[in-house]
Amino acid sequence: MKKNKQKSTNITPIIADFTSASISYRQKFGGGIKQDIAKAVGIKSGIRPDIIDATAGLGIDSFILASLGSKITLIERSQKIHNLLADGMKKASGVGGRTAEIISRMKLIHGDAIELLPTLSTNVIYLDPMHPPRNNSALVKSKMRQMRSIVGEDSDHIELITTALNSICDRVTLKWPSQSPLPSVLPKCSHKILGKSIRFDIFIKSN
Repeated sequence: MKKNKQKSTNITPIIADFTSASISYRQKFGGGIKQDIAKAVGIKSGIRPDIIDATAGLGIDSFILASLGSKITLIERSQKIHNLLADGMKKASGVGGRTAEIISRMKLIHGDAIELLPTLSTNVIYLDPMHPPRNNSALVKSKMRQMRSIVGEDSDHIELITTALNSICDRVTLKWPSQSPLPSVLPKCSHKILGKSIRFDIFIKSN
């Protein structure tokens, strides 16, 4: 009689890690100010906008932007994810050197961006609401499942985007799956930066 093979249930817990080899590699070889995320928020030669990352998550995008010289305010409403971020930032700061310098440009706030954004002002508001998995990688699926189990779905993402567009800033940058249209209730963006799996929809605010 054949025995049923049991699938491994070992799941690596998610952490906010700013000292990993992959982060170091991206800093060195990711393209600097020429990479799409930098262009999307308006980073260019001599210009380093202040940025609010209103959907901080595990903070990787914020860390990359801070590594390019911008000051980042991270807003995270999940207490558990906020705690992971705070722990990761503390550990990265303790490393010293350039990593600590980058972390010094990152300020973490626990709260709901929909409530906080109307009270703040900045150059850029960056949004990356929870999306379906962008590829078939088992690792990505595992991490996405873990994140969803903690934060749930961003069912209020339209309200968040609308709030950002009505907030005091020069630009709203929305990270979105490349093949997915924006909800029809949202205004047309000023321009887009299209990647293989994601795109950046950029809304330039008129003064």
